[in-house]
Amino acid sequence: MQRAACYVKTAKGWDVLARPGVVGRHAHSLLLLANGRRSAGELSLLLGDDVSALAHHLHAEGYLQHAGASAQGVAAEDLP
Repeated sequence: MQRAACYVKTAKGWDVLARPGVVGRHAHSLLLLANGRRSAGELSLLLGDDVSALAHHLHAEGYLQHAGASAQGVAAEDLP
């Protein structure tokens, strides 16, 4: 059984957390909760709305990546 892909913030995602107006309130909330252990489905439950399209958009814009995709091998907990 395959586990759903989880999202983690990129360096760009961490940077924008200090400026929530750049991505908007809903995207900012999603970025706050994306910790590398939560799938889009879990994030949707936490935010009370389907965030699949938003997560895909943030991924395409470089704010999120799939957990385990870090080329540098930096754990989410190690970032600021």
